[in-house]
Formats: sequence, structure tokens, C-alpha cells
Amino acid sequence: MFNIGIVGPGLVGGELIVQLKNYISSKPNSLAVTAIINSTRMLLNPNSQNLDLAAWKDSLAKGLPADLAKFADHLAAGPNHSIIIDCTSSDFIAEQYPLWLEKGISVVTPNKKGFSGDLSLYKKILSLTSGSKGPFVYHEATVGAGLPVLSTLNDLVKTGDRIVKIEGIFSGTLSYLFNNYSTLDTSVPRLDFSKIVQVAKDNGFTEPDPRDDLNGMDVARKVAILGRVAGLDVSLETLSVENIVPEELRSVATAEEFMQKLPQFDSHFAKLNESALANDEVLRYVGVVDPNGESSVKLMRYPASHPFASLKGSDNIIAFTTERFPNPLIVQGAGAGAAVTAFGIFSDILKITERLSSRL
Repeated sequence: MFNIGIVGPGLVGGELIVQLKNYISSKPNSLAVTAIINSTRMLLNPNSQNLDLAAWKDSLAKGLPADLAKFADHLAAGPNHSIIIDCTSSDFIAEQYPLWLEKGISVVTPNKKGFSGDLSLYKKILSLTSGSKGPFVYHEATVGAGLPVLSTLNDLVKTGDRIVKIEGIFSGTLSYLFNNYSTLDTSVPRLDFSKIVQVAKDNGFTEPDPRDDLNGMDVARKVAILGRVAGLDVSLETLSVENIVPEELRSVATAEEFMQKLPQFDSHFAKLNESALANDEVLRYVGVVDPNGESSVKLMRYPASHPFASLKGSDNIIAFTTERFPNPLIVQGAGAGAAVTAFGIFSDILKITERLSSRL
């Protein structure tokens, strides 16, 4: 039996609870969700007993005042190995990982902050998970949600392959924008860039303020994570990141004002697109890990023959060029969404339980 504690039962955390509930119903002696905490309340169930996962929302609303230290102590106290699932995007929560690991608690998370932020925190986390008996940290869902991106990279590195380059379209939002805006398919009506951003925003594909997508920082965090897993001391400060928000709009006060003024810059994006299309190329916003050059995040041009040029919808695509794979190994699919992100988290939970079960 392994005990599970969930931090941040929001959209992704709530979906994870659904998946765990279904799994536990068929394998009742495998996992026990014994603790859930949000910013104000928490539930703690003693003696490795599952919380009522059909009624956790109502129970949490009436739960104890949130106390992250008591939450961790509760999970550390039992006889079973515990795993904390951080489903937040909080810097503060990520900073707690070393404390949890020192208590012997493993961590699984889609939170990018602990793996792309301060390099000393990242190295501290690594140092506390270097043993073969746990605790462990898994964070597959920090890059590509449920896609096997980090596991593939880890396998390449561990088997001694030499990474030549990693490049990818890591943002579902930016994938959608440029797949629709920059295409060689003449049957598709050409829309202004601002119109496509508006459609994406209206459909919930962007952050509430689309500048949080267009500034490239989400992609930069994923590139930093990949670079570090590949063995490079990459940081957000050393990455070259192209912010495609027009400079004049970066400081406007609200998202509404940004959207109102964005059409004034449609000609800027049109010139970039027309130049690419005139050469049978398309625009794609790409992150690159280059061990022998400059790792970067920027708007790039690709010919029609390139896999990135034919991408559809909001899919992610990641190409690993290595000594063994001179023709890139490609991972492609949905890189965002609650269900696939929860799947990525859940698969990491099972990896930890399998590693530890083999030693029992």
C-alpha cells in the first residue's frame, strides 16, 4: 500500500482524483488517497484509509484549516511509503520539495517551477533523490503533459547516447495559433493574427491574458527542464527567449486593452508570414536545446517537408536528434489538457510504486 497526498485539487488535480478513484476501486489494496489540501482547507485521513473520493469536494469545504507542515507530517508518519502530488504552479510549493524528500516522501508533479527555476533548488532536489531506495521525484507532466518526453530523454541519456539537438513545439496555444495562421494550404482562409488570437482566447485555448503565452516563458521553462535533464546547466537567465508580444503592448494595463490594440500590429505578423510563405516555409514558435550552441526559444521558419510544418490543431511535437538517431526520434500528440496531464502524473505514481514494490 502506498499513501497519496494531493496538493491543489483544481482542474488537473480533480481529474487525477477521478482516475485514482477508478483505479483504487479495482485494486483496493494498492493506493490510498489519505490527504488533500488546497489554499484554505485540508483533509487528513488516518491509518492509511482512503478518503471518500466520491465526496471529497464537500468534505474539503468543511475540512481543517490548511497547514502544509501538518499535511506533510501526516504523510510522513505512517508505515507506508507516501507520495505527494503537487498539482499547483506555485514557486512556494516547489520550494517545499527538499523538506518533503528529507522526510522520505516521494514527489510527483506537473509544476515546472522546481525544475526550471533556481538551479540550486534543482540540484538540491537531485541530490535528495540519488538513492535507489527512494524517495523519488518524477515530473514527466512538466513537459508535454502525458507525452513520453522526459522518459524518452532520460532513456537516451542513461544509455549513453549523445544529444545533438532537441527542438520542439511545446505550447499547445502557440501551436494552435501558428498552425492556423501560417500554412501552405491555400484552401484555408487567411485570417489576421489578432483574429486567430481572439478565437483562441474565446475558446479558452490561451491564458486569460494571451501575453502570458506569447511572451514565451512557458516554453522557456520546458526548454530549461529538457536542458537540465540532458545534463546542461540551463537557466531562464541564460536562455535566449523571443517575446513575440509587440513591444508597445507589453506594458498595457489589461488583457482587454491588449486585445483591442493587437490588430494594429497585424501587418507586422503578416510581413513575417508572407516572407516565409514566399519561400514555401511556415512560421512555428519553437524551443531548442543545443548542447553545442545556443539553446533558445524563438519564432522560426520551416519548409513544407519538415514535420513541424504539417502539425495540426494544438498538438505538441518534439524531435530528438542524437548520435544514434541522426534522423530525429519524434514524439507527437496532445501536450495539454486535464485528462492527459493527469495521465502523465498517474503514470509517474505507478513508476514509483513499481520501483519500490520490487524491493519489498
